[in-house]
Amino acid sequence: MAKAAVIPTRMELKKLKGRLQTARRGHKLLKDKRDELMRQFMDIIRLNKELRTKVEQGLTDAFGSLQVASSIMSPEMLEQALLYPRQSVELDMTFKNIMSVNVPQYKFQTQNTDPSEIYPYGFAQTSGELDDALDNMARVFQDMLELAQIEKTMQLLAEEIEKTRRRVNALEYVMIPELETNIKYITMKLAENENSTKVRLLKVKDMVLQDAHHYQQ
Repeated sequence: MAKAAVIPTRMELKKLKGRLQTARRGHKLLKDKRDELMRQFMDIIRLNKELRTKVEQGLTDAFGSLQVASSIMSPEMLEQALLYPRQSVELDMTFKNIMSVNVPQYKFQTQNTDPSEIYPYGFAQTSGELDDALDNMARVFQDMLELAQIEKTMQLLAEEIEKTRRRVNALEYVMIPELETNIKYITMKLAENENSTKVRLLKVKDMVLQDAHHYQQ
C-alpha cells in the first residue's frame, strides 16, 4: 500500500521512476557481486580443506618425531637443546582486494637462509628424531601461515556475503516493491484527476453551449 506521504504529482512520479530504475540496477549489481563472492568463497573452502589436511599431516609427523625424541632424551636435555633458538623470522602482511574486500596476505622470511640454522643445538648429544621434528616443523610452518591467511579470508568473505545478501533482500523485497506500489498509486491518482478534469471540462462546455443557445433564442 502506498505511503500517505506520497504526493500524487507528475514530478513525484518522475522522481520515483528514476529511483526505481536506480534500485533495479543496484539490485542486479549486488546480485552479481553476491554470486561472484559465493563462487570465490567455495573455491577457498576447497583449498582450505586440502591445506588443512596437509597441515594436520605435517604436524602429526613433527609431533611423532618429537615424541620419539623425548622418549630417547631426558626432559632436561631436550629442554636445554631447544632453549635458545638460533633462527628468527620476520612476518610481513599486505592486503589483496577481492570484490571490495581487503583480505590479508602473509609472507615470512627467515633471518638466515641456511637450512641448518633451524637446529639450535649441537648434534653430539641429541637424537636424529629431534632433527626430524624440527625439520618437519620448518616445512609445515609455511603451510600453517597460508592456512591462517585462507581462514581469515573465508571469515571476511562470509561477512561480506551476508551484508550483500541483506542488501539484495532489502532491495528485492522492500524498496523495489514499495517504489512500484507508490508509482502505481500516483499513476492511478493522476488518471483519476485527469478523468475528473475531463468531466468538469465537458460540464463547463455543456453549460457554455446552453448559455449560448439561450442567448441566441
